[in-house]
Amino acid sequence: MQDFKKLKVWQKSHALLLDVHAVAAGFPREEMYGITRQLKDAALSVESNIAEGSGKASRQEFKRFVSISMGSTCEVESLLIATRDLKFLPSAPFERVSSLCAEVRRMLYAFHRALSSSASRPPPRPPRT
Repeated sequence: MQDFKKLKVWQKSHALLLDVHAVAAGFPREEMYGITRQLKDAALSVESNIAEGSGKASRQEFKRFVSISMGSTCEVESLLIATRDLKFLPSAPFERVSSLCAEVRRMLYAFHRALSSSASRPPPRPPRT
């Protein structure tokens, strides 16, 4: 188990969540329980699954939660495209948040690969006292 708050990928995904909430504040009120809610939930899922996975007993379980987070970044990106195309989100904020989302996804992919490669190695021996 590790402290998820120290993981750069969690920190970046938290920044994504905050950005998503900031841009969603300008969406039409009638979308509050539709696309706005779904976008906020998907962004929350990215960081929450990293946090939950970090508390699991095995690397394999952690890897599964990181994989779920990667899927949630795709959902966030798809919803951002929809909000841009529906004219809820202007181009400049879309580009900023979409770019951050892509960065988080790349970080998650690299983290997932690192968890995969380290899973094949035996755990380190404890130091002798």
